This record gives sequence, structure tokens and C-alpha cells, in this order.
Amino acid sequence: MSETATVTLADIEKAREALTGVIHHTTLDKSNTFSTLTGSEIYLKLENLQKTGSFKIRGAYNKINSLTPEEKAHGVIAASAGNHAQGVAYGASQAGIKATIVMPEIAPLAKITATRGYGAEVVLAGSVYDEAYNKAVELQAETGQTFIHAFNDKAVIAGQGTIGLEILEDLEDVDAIVVPVGGGGMLAGIAVAVKERAPHVKIYGVQAQGAPAMYMSKKAHTLKTTKDAETFADGIAVRVPGDLTFGLIDNYVDDMVVIDDEAIASTILMLLERAKLMVEGAGAISLAAVLNDKISVKGKIVSVISGGNVDVNFISRIIERGLVKAGRRVRLRTVVMDRPGSLQRLLVIIAQTQANVLSVAHDRVERHVPLGQAVVEIGLETRDVLHTEHIMAALRREGYPAEVM
Repeated sequence: MSETATVTLADIEKAREALTGVIHHTTLDKSNTFSTLTGSEIYLKLENLQKTGSFKIRGAYNKINSLTPEEKAHGVIAASAGNHAQGVAYGASQAGIKATIVMPEIAPLAKITATRGYGAEVVLAGSVYDEAYNKAVELQAETGQTFIHAFNDKAVIAGQGTIGLEILEDLEDVDAIVVPVGGGGMLAGIAVAVKERAPHVKIYGVQAQGAPAMYMSKKAHTLKTTKDAETFADGIAVRVPGDLTFGLIDNYVDDMVVIDDEAIASTILMLLERAKLMVEGAGAISLAAVLNDKISVKGKIVSVISGGNVDVNFISRIIERGLVKAGRRVRLRTVVMDRPGSLQRLLVIIAQTQANVLSVAHDRVERHVPLGQAVVEIGLETRDVLHTEHIMAALRREGYPAEVM
């Protein structure tokens, strides 16, 4: 493998030296919760706790560090959905050079703000990474700034590969490593690092079902692109993967799988609730694949949690949706008599079931409700689906025609 690779183990080891004292050697945390759920020993490589909130600083800093004085003098430019942006901005600030970052217009506000906070100029263009990339190429031709590619670059891939070296140091007898994939820089780097040192370790890549370009490429053994990249995991919403990353992935990676956004969202909620970790969609996808039996290997499995830069408003929607899906938030609709005390009697019955009332809407003028009656919609916090069924049964026993909305 090493004879044909465009990124070598030596490149990754050199990147490790360059990154010493700059990045964190992030924690490899064994999760008893996820180990019990899967029947394997699950370890989380917590790159969400890395500087700038994701692994991207590794490749970005390594690339900027490798530039000549003349290249640095022109400043740097990059395209990113957010995490690479922060890595480039941080690296440029450390080098004392100008950075321009082109981000999709729908990039999370938290990522835009953080990128500007590191001193970079942010330009918003396009709806996905690939459109932002095209705009960055145009600007680079005008300004002469040095382009820092998010994934399809030898120095960037080598920087990301240092994750693999850390994993092997911390868990020598690892059986498999599962890695999120967008353009493929991290998967390619980790695969080279690990396979060159421990070829028996299985390497898996995971993509969102709505953005499967690298998955399709791996299966066909030829570079494929997709017309769209439909996933809320903005960090891996890539339509055109790298040819450099593809070549390495095709050579080194054992297999790739895809998983849907619903599973990713559920995993984000589990990580927040059970592991007390704030993780973005792209960061949670590797664990989502493990929890949903997409990975066939059992044993000691490392799931790379690649980033934690997620918008708080989005997290609130994930939490609400997850609670509804788990039956822990429900909205009931019923009818009561429009007279004093009717609503109170209804609420007493609900209180006796130990449900917590979150909201109440009372409407006596809805046209489908007979005169003398009122529609009541109640939002409840419940324990689970069985608890909801218990509440519904209690209401119906008391003569309320209740239904779950």
C-alpha cells in the first residue's frame, strides 16, 4: 500500500511533530453505556473537545505550517461549512497572516461567529460546501491568496491522520475504527496511519444517506459525485469528494456504510443525555452507525466523534424531536364542557397519572365543537410510550374523548 500512497506514514509522523504543543491529544473514552447497548467495547475519540471544537485544526494548521514565506505573505483562503473554517482561521492567526473563509449561506451562526472570532474575514456564498468552494476558487484567482483545501490536500490529510496515531498509542489492541466522512480527509489520513502500523485493524467510513458521494465511489472503485447533499449534518454535506482522498480510501479502507438523519439525530440526543457530550451531526454519525448495527465487527471499537460545533437552537429542536419520538413529550386533544371547573377536573385526572403539564390551550369557539363545549389541547411531559397509554386510558375511563395529536 505505502508504495502507491500519495500520503505516507512518514508524512503523518512529521505532521505529529508540527502539531506538538498546538493541539490536544484528545481523550479516548470508554463508554459503558454504549458498550452495553452494542455488546462490544466502545471507545469515543473525543475530537469535539479539540481546540476550535473539531479535528479540522489538525490538517489546517499542518498545511499552514508547511507554507513558504512567500505563500504566507499572500494570506490564505478556504471554503468550509464551518469546522475547517475555524481551523484555518486559528492557524492563520497563529502564523500572523490574513485568512478569508467562504462559507455556505446556511452555515450555523455559531460557526460563522467563531470563525470571525479567530480573526478571519467570512464571505457567505451558496447553499452547500461545493458552491462555497467554487466561490472561494474565484476569489483566490482574484486575490492570489494561498488556497487551503478542506480535505483534498496532502498536508491536510497528514494532519488528520495524527488521530490514528493517537488511537493506536492509547488502545494498542483496537479491533476497528469508525470514522465520519464528508470529503474524506480524516478517513484517508486515519486509514493510512493505522493500516501502515497495524494492518489488521479494520477501518470503516460512515456517510449520511443523503450525501453518499464517497460511499458510492468506494463501492464502485471509481470517483463518483452526487447532484445533491441532503443532510442536516452540514460538516459532511459534500457532493464532490476529493480524488486524492478517494485514492487513499479505495486502497486502505475496509468498508463504508451510510445511515439516515433520524439515526444521527437520535445519537446526538443519546450522547447529550447519556455521555454529557455536545456533538454535531457530522460528529455523531460514526457512533450512530455502530449503535444501528451497520458495522459487522465486534470487539474493541473506536468511534471518532469528530466535532461539537452545533447551533444551540438546532440542539433544542433535536432534543424536542427526540423526546417526542421516545414518547416523553406528547400533545393530547380532548373536549370538556364549557362551564367553570371543567378544565380543573381534567387536569386533576392528569395530575393523578404523574404526568407534568407543559402547556394548555382552551378554545370554546372552534367551529367543529358544539355550543356548550370547548376543545382542550394539552402538552405533557411523560416517562415513555407506556405512560402515555396509561394517561389516555385514565382519561377515557372518565369519559373524555382524548386523542394524541
